[in-house]
Amino acid sequence: MTGTALHLKDPSLRRSLALFRAFLRERTDPRHCYALLARDSADQLEKYTPLAGRLVADVGGGSGHFTEEFRRRGAHAYLFEPDLAELSSRGRAFGGAVLADGYLLPLADGVADVCFSSNVLEHVADPQTFLSELVRVTRPGGLIYVSFTNWLSPWGGHETAPWHYLGARRARERYRRRTGRPAKHTLGENLFAHHIGPTLRQVRGRSDVTVVSARSRYWPFLASAVTRVPGLREVVTWNLLLILRRCS
Repeated sequence: MTGTALHLKDPSLRRSLALFRAFLRERTDPRHCYALLARDSADQLEKYTPLAGRLVADVGGGSGHFTEEFRRRGAHAYLFEPDLAELSSRGRAFGGAVLADGYLLPLADGVADVCFSSNVLEHVADPQTFLSELVRVTRPGGLIYVSFTNWLSPWGGHETAPWHYLGARRARERYRRRTGRPAKHTLGENLFAHHIGPTLRQVRGRSDVTVVSARSRYWPFLASAVTRVPGLREVVTWNLLLILRRCS
């Protein structure tokens, strides 16, 4: 995957295929997968705001691939991650990282130009409180980038997908039989069944943000249209991307 290919039109079939191939290699080559996704996410953000010189809070960014990419583009980016194992997963300390819970970020009100959260919302039990915290630390006029994999998407069960459609417990049992080890995610503990419709209603009902974009993060065409069809969107959206602007 070349650097120029990353700047292809989003959405496009070629971009979606490149990301999907990277996801297939996530277990064996996580650095390639997340570096590619980080560059793509930064491209998406730069459609709405320049990153150079901006203060970016990367909430739940794991081992820091997104934070690194934002810094490469000139941002003052800081990582807030609750899992110490994730922070040290690349075998070295990550500078500018804070061990912190996304429900209670150690930041003053309105300090971030951009608050970024990639594929974290499905791992929090109280998404409304989590979103409120992202909004709180973002300055008026700043952007909040939130994406998550909804439960009814083909990847909703994560490593147990697509068997989660038959029930989370059955999917976990099948995974254990097939691999000989327990699944990393357990519904109700570190994975939660969040849905597109309720999430859209929640953010659109807030008085402190406006919805700049609500679309499928990876869909190769009609990325915004698929999120507008009740029922169908719960399956085909795959991963919902919200770009929100903090109201003054």
